[in-house]
Amino acid sequence: MGTRNWAGNVTFRAARVESPSSIDELRALVTAHRRVRVVGSGHSFSAIADTDGLLLSLAGLPRIIELDTGNTENTDRPAVWVDGGIRYSQLCRQLDDLGYALHNLGSLPHISVAGSIATGTHGSGDANGNLATAVSALEIVTADGDLVELSRERDGDLFAGAVVALGSLGVVTRLRLDVRPTFDVRQQVYEDLAFDTVLERFDDIFGSAYSVSAFTPWRRRAIDLLWLKRHAADPWDPHEPAFGARPADGPRHPVPGMPTEACTDQLGAAGPWYARLPHFRPDFTPSVGDELQSEYLIPRRHATSALRELAGIRDRIAPALQVCEIRTMAGDELWTSPSHGRPTVGLHFTWVPDEATVLPVVTAIEERLAPFEARPHWGKLFTVAPETVRSRYPRIDDFAGLARRFDPDGKFRNDFVDRYVF
Repeated sequence: MGTRNWAGNVTFRAARVESPSSIDELRALVTAHRRVRVVGSGHSFSAIADTDGLLLSLAGLPRIIELDTGNTENTDRPAVWVDGGIRYSQLCRQLDDLGYALHNLGSLPHISVAGSIATGTHGSGDANGNLATAVSALEIVTADGDLVELSRERDGDLFAGAVVALGSLGVVTRLRLDVRPTFDVRQQVYEDLAFDTVLERFDDIFGSAYSVSAFTPWRRRAIDLLWLKRHAADPWDPHEPAFGARPADGPRHPVPGMPTEACTDQLGAAGPWYARLPHFRPDFTPSVGDELQSEYLIPRRHATSALRELAGIRDRIAPALQVCEIRTMAGDELWTSPSHGRPTVGLHFTWVPDEATVLPVVTAIEERLAPFEARPHWGKLFTVAPETVRSRYPRIDDFAGLARRFDPDGKFRNDFVDRYVF
């Protein structure tokens, strides 16, 4: 692990960087240091993982993939225990070999499970909660080195506050994730979806497949690519247009002009869930970090109004943009989840790697989205004022109280958390 994040826009200030190889070593490190933060795969574009103390990577911990098929706390829901350093790319194939699947995945399989969950990273699908909604239990090393386990069944509302924890309760060493029987998916890409059709038929479009993504570089008033990920058993005609958009005649990359080898198989070829729900393959680096990212999560009821506002400034957005992705996800009850309490639409922006160019455009977008209760993704680049961020989370004060209860001396806090939570 280096001293910078994946994109290179954040240089960690850590006085010491460690990657423990055991839980005992991890507990000793936590106990010995005044300030501690954990970095996952480094795919956050904000300073959420930064610290001036000890920066921990959990990548060196022993991998854990252990099925729990219903003997825990009288639940008959199958689940899997995983370690706090595992990445989705390390988990999913082995989970599929055991006959199980996760309900949702992000665009990148390269990201860490615990880090994705801690920041409310989401994946997509009308009926799919974000990645954190799969968590049914977690184990944490607290500030004094103790191991504490929390579960959905036993701890109820408190557990709902502890899942998307922004790294502020302790170090997550294990997680129990709900799983379901494995399933196959077909992925088909369509081109040139009329923007007015999206406004008129938003619910039909985003409810038409298990997972749906729409991509536009905002260079024109149109959606360049519509990605539909369907259950393989669902009826499908490869030659049939979708909402007036024509089937692509070959593989496509979300970013115009980029090579498609890094993308998961398209053209309707059936394959396992883990090889279709992400946009990118785990054995390819989808880019070299030459990008910045922002994302705003808005209530679904505001989707078309928000898109109209963005279309009104597309001439300002496009020069700084590589591509914008539109996705949907189900609401949840996790206190600091960007989807808390509401079905949600994600407006994701992949920018050119130039903060001086990008930040004024980010601010302009935030001004346009302000009437729509937009919540910035915790791990992305944003300029929304801290008091505004806090006002958009009804349980933020409860979460601050929970963090103080677990970590009264603020060992796991940092400037980012202090600014936006406390």
